[in-house]
Amino acid sequence: MKHVLAIFAVVSIARAQLPQFEVASVKPGATRELNGIYTHPGGRVTLRGCTLRYMIMEAFDVQPFQISGGPGWITDDRFDIDAKPPTSSKSSRSNPPYDKAPPNEEQRQMLQTLLVERFHLAYHRDVREGPIYLLVKTNKPLKMTDAKEKNAYPWSGGLGGGMIMGDGLAGINEDMPDLAQRLSRYLGRPVLDRTGLMGSFDFRTEYHSDELRPDVVTMILASVQDLGLKLESSKGPIETIVIEHAEKPTAN
Repeated sequence: MKHVLAIFAVVSIARAQLPQFEVASVKPGATRELNGIYTHPGGRVTLRGCTLRYMIMEAFDVQPFQISGGPGWITDDRFDIDAKPPTSSKSSRSNPPYDKAPPNEEQRQMLQTLLVERFHLAYHRDVREGPIYLLVKTNKPLKMTDAKEKNAYPWSGGLGGGMIMGDGLAGINEDMPDLAQRLSRYLGRPVLDRTGLMGSFDFRTEYHSDELRPDVVTMILASVQDLGLKLESSKGPIETIVIEHAEKPTAN
């Protein structure tokens, strides 16, 4: 009983302190899409085939290694969400340049409220000192060019256009903070941009190895250096979202 009361106390705090969507529909995932999140003019946010774990990543702007605890279904069960902010919110006047643009801070807070209310998410934040990487510029010439399409969706990943595998790195209209964030997912630790480079870039660098399945971390470290950058090991605070409780929502 005390645990249930604590959950409702968290819900009340979220309602009182964080903005919330005016209307939100939550249903079991009905498509083959996995972890798709989109933002639309007017502040509407849609999620397709998203796990609760992924939604927590988006809501709190953290990486997978920054989430701990929770029941097993949070990484398996998928959900579709269609949420609209109130007309009084700043987000209702937003006009993202493309539907894959990340949620703004207010939309992330609204998503936090939704997860607390609809998934009965109870959590606490833990911050500890741990290993991080600093993305820095070296004295080598940059093998990156100014982005040709400044309105293109900022992206970096594997040479084939998808996930980073082991053959190199490519980027389109990519800025350094976003590159750092994307790399952190594969490196398993936060990456902070310390390059001082402004603007966005296009780049492509191939990686060759005698191994049948090259180690991705080794490939990333080498490919980043080939671009004229470097990942330096360091120490820093790492925030973790610790899940204390979560429930599957009732579809509506």
